[in-house]
Amino acid sequence: MIKEIATRRSIRKYKQDEIPEAIIRQMIQAAALAPSGKNRQPWKFLIYEKEAKAELLAGMEKGIFRETEGEALLPESAYGLSDAKNTLRIMREAPVVVVVMNPGGSSPFEPLTNDERMKEIVDSLSAGAAIQNMLLEAEHLGIGTLWIANTCFAYPELMEILNEKGQLLGAVALGYANEAPGPRPRKKLEEIIEYRC
Repeated sequence: MIKEIATRRSIRKYKQDEIPEAIIRQMIQAAALAPSGKNRQPWKFLIYEKEAKAELLAGMEKGIFRETEGEALLPESAYGLSDAKNTLRIMREAPVVVVVMNPGGSSPFEPLTNDERMKEIVDSLSAGAAIQNMLLEAEHLGIGTLWIANTCFAYPELMEILNEKGQLLGAVALGYANEAPGPRPRKKLEEIIEYRC
């Protein structure tokens, strides 16, 4: 097994050292080599640092506040808002936040035809493979990461700031780790494999 598959961890505490642009580009290059359905390569990576990152996260905070105190777009997911607030703190601490877009996707709050839904499922799986490549390359390069889905709570606010067409899929926090968490529990192979012979 590739070593980084076993050693990668979700990092929630970061040092403030900047990441060289060449290292960020190397991680994105790894992401770009991922397989994708029909070779659509349905991804775009927006790199946020410093003032631009602060503006982005102000939008996320605004969306989390709306979900908490105003008109919630995801009322049945309210149990995740406390985690989203913690994610926001982590994103503020990380020197870099990479926003992952599907340029050909649509808002998750818009209705889809069956064909459109199947395409978006495949594209989301493809983008997930790209993100995993990025995380493994980051681990190889000594960079800590956190794969973030809590952007969903601030979808309209973030899309306004991003000023991009397509679908916001999530984000990845990047930085040199300031913690060394151990492995998380995993299901046993017997629980996840079923042979059909």
